Amino acid sequence: MPFQRTRAQLQLDSDARAQLLRITRAREASVAAVERAQIILAYADGQTISAIARQMKTNRPKVERCVDKALQFGPLEALGDLPRAGRPPTITPQARAWVVSLACQKPTELGYSYELWTLQLLADHIRAHCQAAGHPSLRKLARGTVFRLLSQRELKPHRIRYYLERRDPDFDEKMAQVLCVYHEVALAQVQEDPDAELIAYLSYDEKPGIQAIENLAPDLLPVPDEHPCISRDHQYRRHGTVTLLAGIDLSEGTVHALVEDRHRSREFVAFLKMLDAHYPDQAKLKVILDNHSAHISKETRTYLASRPNRFEFIFTPTHGSWLNLIEAFFAKMAKTVLRGMRVSSKEELKRRLLQYMAETNAMPVVFRWHHGLEAVSTESAAPAV
Repeated sequence: MPFQRTRAQLQLDSDARAQLLRITRAREASVAAVERAQIILAYADGQTISAIARQMKTNRPKVERCVDKALQFGPLEALGDLPRAGRPPTITPQARAWVVSLACQKPTELGYSYELWTLQLLADHIRAHCQAAGHPSLRKLARGTVFRLLSQRELKPHRIRYYLERRDPDFDEKMAQVLCVYHEVALAQVQEDPDAELIAYLSYDEKPGIQAIENLAPDLLPVPDEHPCISRDHQYRRHGTVTLLAGIDLSEGTVHALVEDRHRSREFVAFLKMLDAHYPDQAKLKVILDNHSAHISKETRTYLASRPNRFEFIFTPTHGSWLNLIEAFFAKMAKTVLRGMRVSSKEELKRRLLQYMAETNAMPVVFRWHHGLEAVSTESAAPAV
């Protein structure tokens, strides 16, 4: 008489089978999870317990336990270990909640000089005040237990994660204005509009604090099979800093730049005069820039009044410099030409920065903005009411 299976057949739906197969191929999965997934798949395909044990070079009880868990709790639940009885917990839920509430406060609020908790400081405070708070189960609390209690609630009071508070009440409106300019640039590049040549779109900003650093010892160049990279002495000499004033033409990709010692109103006006001389007199210059004081100063406004209808400023919102495309160019420059640059003077630094601009303009790259333009194009396409 042939062998008759006494256990129930395990039925796997397509999602469960796909997840089990993915676990068997995942390099980051644990060995136990991979082995259990293979057992469950083999049993669902009709293999016997003995055949599975022989195939996986293990024993029958181990396979039986895995199969029974899959039949009782489900195939995916069987991949983990079932909870065991263990020793009953000695820390009450109320005590755990009190520990969490302490971790959500600053030590300074409780009379300490610390700004952030350390595990040891928090454990010492808990042991010193648990009796008065009505939680005697915490009187022998160790630092490791504090770590486990906080980890269960995903708390890390010893760390700081910075965020940027939105302080500009007109942030959305100003962002929409900037995105509308990018949308106009995109439309001008697609459509053949003769009036498009009468408008120049520029993204402008300053990059201050570029250091002129000189080596005290010469760099050692790479040597094949000996020194794979440039060797540099760690000591250097500072010669001061310079500021790069740059605006990138959003239609052509060319960069207009000045390198100055400072970035006051007079330097900004000098940059505007350079733009005024470069573009045709009949063209209107739309410039995206931030709210630096030099951009709205009396000296700047006086110059703009002398050139009526020539410039139009579109200001990015406060703490919204990421909306300015020139920042992408500055980031690229910092990772390439400025990375590890060594010069003997500020004059050499200025010369090399201007040389980089000339090299960039020899093969200009048009920077394009994509994020958020779908909403702008939808709004512009909507019929007026």
